[in-house]
Amino acid sequence: YQTVSRVINDHPSVKPSTRDRVLAAIDELGFRRNSTALALASGRTRAVTVLTSNTTHYGYASILQGIEEAARAAAYTVGVGVLESTGGADEAAVDAQVRRAADAGGGLIVIAYDPAGVRALGAVPADLPVVGVVETPATPPGGDRPWVWTDDREAAYEATRHLLSLGHETVHYVAIPSSTRRTSARTTGWQQALKEAGAPEPRALQGSWGPAGGHAAGLELAKDTAVTAILCGNDDLALGVIRALHETGRTVPGEVSVAGFDDAPHSAYLTPSLTTVRLDFTGLGRSAFALLHGVLEESAPIAPHSVSVPELVVRESSGPPPGHA
Repeated sequence: YQTVSRVINDHPSVKPSTRDRVLAAIDELGFRRNSTALALASGRTRAVTVLTSNTTHYGYASILQGIEEAARAAAYTVGVGVLESTGGADEAAVDAQVRRAADAGGGLIVIAYDPAGVRALGAVPADLPVVGVVETPATPPGGDRPWVWTDDREAAYEATRHLLSLGHETVHYVAIPSSTRRTSARTTGWQQALKEAGAPEPRALQGSWGPAGGHAAGLELAKDTAVTAILCGNDDLALGVIRALHETGRTVPGEVSVAGFDDAPHSAYLTPSLTTVRLDFTGLGRSAFALLHGVLEESAPIAPHSVSVPELVVRESSGPPPGHA
């Protein structure tokens, strides 16, 4: 049984011929290892739980995909706990969900892009291994913060600079909700680019996560003929903005340029195709699991870090303003 255990756990001190015989026997008998017994024997549960308030929006879903891919490669199982987010972050409901996740054993990954996620990350017991997927921090966190993030500030900065470089006097902004502070990293990047260019800073419109919020903001912006460029906090908002501009008779990009954020799969197939900023959310999920795996296996220190470098993807929805040579 000791040799079988070594084979199953990929221990190096087994002769290849012996390993082949054991694997053949496993295949013939249809043997499956009992994960509960393994956890009791080793004191470790090869499982992680992901807490998130959303599993359908592109960024959330892609992070989940990356976590699952990395966990599967490491022979870990993944459970998902969906946080109740209707009407805000109900503290009692969120705390109860965190307790259930802690009772399951293993480690925890919290996607903290909204109030419910932020609440959950703060409610995790100190003795439970956890990694947070967070907004770009306002300042670099200390080494005891097991966080990963994408550089949203730089992404918004580059997108705004692109629109300004086409000749637009300024860029209007439709923002996604911020989870941790009044001004999100995406808003900060937009403001920084305008300030450096000496461009006026319009009032940012607060949208939601979906196309409906973009549509409402687009109808408002369409009333102002001075609006020639709009940056949206995600691609779904941009989809709603483009629809609103179409309904009000304003052409894209002839009269108004529109840029999105995230490079969701549908962005390349809109009419016009959407200029956007690509972020590697799947890679972010893989990095979150890798950080947690290092803690669980005691093979790597905690090291909070930014994961992906944003990539501007220029498509048909952005161009020079009307009359610009």
